Amino acid sequence: MTEYTPFRQLFITPVLPFLRDGSIDEAGYRALLRRFLTPEYLDAGVAIVANPEAGEIYTLDRAERSRVVEITLEEVAGRTPVLGGVAHVTTAGMVECAKDVAAAGVDGLFVLPPIGSADITLSWNADAYPEVFLDVLTAIADAVDLPQVIHPVGQFSARYGPGLSAEVTRQIIAAVPQVVGWKMTYNYDGFREIAGVLRSAGRPVGIYGAVGKYFHENLANDTLDGTSAGSFNFALERMVEHISAWRKGDYARATEIWRSGLSELQDYIFSDFGRLHIRYKAATWLRGFIDNPLMRPPVPAPRRHELADLTRLLRAADLTTRPDDEISALAGEFGLK
Repeated sequence: MTEYTPFRQLFITPVLPFLRDGSIDEAGYRALLRRFLTPEYLDAGVAIVANPEAGEIYTLDRAERSRVVEITLEEVAGRTPVLGGVAHVTTAGMVECAKDVAAAGVDGLFVLPPIGSADITLSWNADAYPEVFLDVLTAIADAVDLPQVIHPVGQFSARYGPGLSAEVTRQIIAAVPQVVGWKMTYNYDGFREIAGVLRSAGRPVGIYGAVGKYFHENLANDTLDGTSAGSFNFALERMVEHISAWRKGDYARATEIWRSGLSELQDYIFSDFGRLHIRYKAATWLRGFIDNPLMRPPVPAPRRHELADLTRLLRAADLTTRPDDEISALAGEFGLK
């Protein structure tokens, strides 16, 4: 039986730039990836998820998804692991998607949660009906012999936020040995509880931080084996500096970085989960790393007040942005309100 080893990288979930006609900006995507793949960041452990939620996988057709994976693998060129996003509205479609990315040559799968009707999304009671996700993961594992990092979200609860419960976590880990990583989309107390479940799982399962505003505490608690995070798109320099300082034992420096604007920026980004990916992309655009801040409809555009808040917070964290007059002019061109 294959033994599956957790990845320990800082996985970035890249936004996907589009041209003004809504098609994929391939050159822009390559340029963004190259920012992440310098020797400095590769040495720090940076790796890539091709087709994450932040990359709008739900809006891409099969050919577009395959092209994004192809570009990612070309740019990475074997220098760091690549996970391929897996998402579809049916289990059969999820398996097909997993087969596609496996055939392309990825190192592992990044399996997103079921999508579709309220029965399996907003109203899904995962504790009563864990098979909604568990059967998908099992079907993928039966078809594709690759490690899985999963995005375990479901119905929102006060205890966990949007993350799956401790009991469902245990069931998935026991049933699917291919699961080697758990994306931690939990509130703070939920994170602590699920981290304890993962640490006592009886086999290694990586704890991958996702909610950037908790990273300082996650590092202090030794519960950040890696990441699966979109904040690297626009705050790569400061985040890598912060995490690297912790890992070197320079806690004073890490705390200084965190308190010098980075925590406030992360707090704002994660203050409204309904705007999370919009803010990822807007902030990446404000930094000048992509040419278009718009996501595919029906996801709405960023608002001008968000651009103003993001610009102020990026600069406060010592991160450069486009000039104010350029931001205003382009916001007008894009019809932002």
